[in-house]
Amino acid sequence: MAHLYHQSSLEGIINFSPQPLSESQRERAATIFHTVVDHFRQEELASGSPPRYSRFLLVHHSYSFSLPGPSQDAFLRVFFDAMGIDIETAPAPDFASQADGLRKNLTAFADFLFDSFFLPIRASGGCTSQPSPAHMSALQRVLASYEHIPTPERVAALRQLCLIRDHHKCVVSHTFDTSEANKRLRQHGDNAEDDDGNRLLGEHQDRKPKVGHLEVAHIIPHSLTQAGANGELSDAKKATLMMLNMFDFNISHIIDGVNIDKPFNAITLTLDLHRYFGEFEIFFTPISDKHHTYRIESLLPGGLIQELPVTRELYLTEDRSIDPPLPRLLALHRAIALILNLSGAAEPIDKVLRDMEDLAVSTSGSTELGRLVTLKMNGWFDRPAILKPTWI
Repeated sequence: MAHLYHQSSLEGIINFSPQPLSESQRERAATIFHTVVDHFRQEELASGSPPRYSRFLLVHHSYSFSLPGPSQDAFLRVFFDAMGIDIETAPAPDFASQADGLRKNLTAFADFLFDSFFLPIRASGGCTSQPSPAHMSALQRVLASYEHIPTPERVAALRQLCLIRDHHKCVVSHTFDTSEANKRLRQHGDNAEDDDGNRLLGEHQDRKPKVGHLEVAHIIPHSLTQAGANGELSDAKKATLMMLNMFDFNISHIIDGVNIDKPFNAITLTLDLHRYFGEFEIFFTPISDKHHTYRIESLLPGGLIQELPVTRELYLTEDRSIDPPLPRLLALHRAIALILNLSGAAEPIDKVLRDMEDLAVSTSGSTELGRLVTLKMNGWFDRPAILKPTWI
C-alpha cells in the first residue's frame, strides 16, 4: 500500500497548488488530523514496546513544525488526500469500523514522507563537494550571471563569497581558514592579522585565533536542484522540492535552479562541523530580538562536539553586498533536524545510508535494497566532476 501511494502521489505533489482553508475548515481539519494521529500513537504506546522510530510521530511532528497558515493548509490537504478523507465534508473518524483502513493509509502516508522527503534530503545533505578556489574573474562572472556558469565554478565562487562574508571563519567555532592564514603570514609575517584585527601569531593565547581547513556548507542541500544527464530534474526531486512548501509555503522558489548556490543558502564551517550540519545533527535557533544571532546546538550525545552549544551573531558585510544566511532556510533546516530526532527517523535513515556505503546485503536480509536503488535512480547520489581543494 505504501509503495502504491508513493508511486501515485509524486505527480500529485508536483502539480499540487492548494487553496487556503477558511478558519473553520482549518480548525476542523486540524482536529481530525490530531484525533487520527494521536489515536494510533496511543495504540503504539499501549503495545508495551513502542518502536524507536514511530511513523505516527513522523507525521505528527511534520505537521507541528509546519508554519501556521498556508503551509499547514497544504500539509492538511495532502494528508486528507492520502487518508482518502474528504477535507470538506468528512465526519469525525469512527475507529470502531474504520481503524484498519485509517491505520493502513496513515502508515502509507508516513512511508511516503520518509521515502520521498526525509530520506533523500538527509542522503543528499552530507557534504558540499569542495572545488578549488575560484579566480576573481570566475567570481565576477558568477556575480554577474549565475545561470550560465558550470556547477564547479559556481560552488567555488560561493565558497569565496562565504569566506569573505564570514570573516574567513567557521561561523560556529570561529576557526580561521588555513589557506588565508598562510597567505597573510607570507605577506605580513608576525604582523599578520585575522579579519577582526587579532594577530595570527599573537602572544596572548586567548586572542590567538584557531586555524583549520574550512568548507562552504549548503543549508538546504545543493543536490536538491541538481539536474540529471538529460538536463531535467527527476520527478522525485521535483516532489521533494514541492514538499518543502508544506513546511514553509513557497520556500522552494527561493532555492530553485542556481539560487541554491547563492550565499543566502550557505555558511562557512570546519570539515567536521560541515558533516554534522549536513547530516542535520546541528541546528540554529534564532535569538529573539537579535538580528542574525543564533543558539547553535547539537542532537549528538553531550560533549561529543566541544564547541556546542554556543550562541553566535553571524557576520555581515559592511555594504551588505553579500547576502547573509536566510533565517527562513536555517529555520527549515532546524525543523528537519528536530523532526528526524523526535520521531526516531534518523536511525533507520542512517542504516539505509550505511548500507549504501557498504554496498552489501546483510546476512539477515535487512538491507533496504529497494530504497537504495530508488535513491540512486532518482539521482540523489549523482555528483558532478569537482576539482579537489588545493590543500589535498
